[in-house]
Amino acid sequence: MELFFLGTGAGIPAKQRNVTSIALLMSEERNATWLFDCGEGTQHQILKSKIRPGKIEKIFVSHLHGDHIYGLPGLLSSRSFQGGETPLTIYGPKGVREFVEVSLRTSGTHLRYALDICEIDEGTVFQDKQFKVSAFKLHHGLPSYGYRIEEADRSGALNVRKLQEMGIPPGPIYKQIKSGEEVVLDDGRVIDGKAFTFAPIKGKILAIAGDTRKCENTRQLAMNADWLVHESTFQLGQEQLAYEFFHTTNTEAATIAKEAGVKNLVLTHISSRFTEADMVQFLQEAKEIFPNCKIASDFSCFDL
Repeated sequence: MELFFLGTGAGIPAKQRNVTSIALLMSEERNATWLFDCGEGTQHQILKSKIRPGKIEKIFVSHLHGDHIYGLPGLLSSRSFQGGETPLTIYGPKGVREFVEVSLRTSGTHLRYALDICEIDEGTVFQDKQFKVSAFKLHHGLPSYGYRIEEADRSGALNVRKLQEMGIPPGPIYKQIKSGEEVVLDDGRVIDGKAFTFAPIKGKILAIAGDTRKCENTRQLAMNADWLVHESTFQLGQEQLAYEFFHTTNTEAATIAKEAGVKNLVLTHISSRFTEADMVQFLQEAKEIFPNCKIASDFSCFDL
């Protein structure tokens, strides 16, 4: 899995940072891409990336402020024009259905693919054999959600060397053994498949916080995550400003990461008041609390 940042700014597009959109590329896991928020200009950012709109399977909207949703109608329309035919599902707060449907209807847009819109509340919003996605309500001016993506544990690799040492040649039987079944060999030997596989591979946990003040639910969202993506609209010394505008500072995000026991923190949703030169101090302030911290820029990509 790869985490690709299409936009890392806050509020309005800026020269260095477009507004919010994050892509989770799962080429090996399910040959699909999930999008988290879709601010204005997202489809233009996609043109500069390796992301294919037809591969976008799901879009998770944190909240309905324009810098997180104004890119939706254009992207949905372009996906159809470009030949996208596979179904797409949008998850988001109450009101996202009306926004999308009115935008498409009034613009006369007809999609060539099935579009499902799920208005969510807290709890599990999607689950299959590979992934579980849960929504956590955060503290913002509009209803805002964070999403916790939990990958299912995968079975460990087959110990082929051990099987070959026992004189068991490759074949369909290897699949049975890898599944952990008890297998009867042609010579009558009975083997336990569990004894021939390595330990299961723990699934990754990714937490993506929508716009929010520092709050307890953000800690719960991030608990023991491998990666936490957190808004950082303001910096150390601007806590009152952050509170007034329902946002978080760099050091508050770092504190949440530390308290939640996450492994990696990525800061995004940076105010346009900050220049790239400001980012050195901005990052250092966060690292003093949580050392394993990075700041995302547009087109940053992290291998999960």
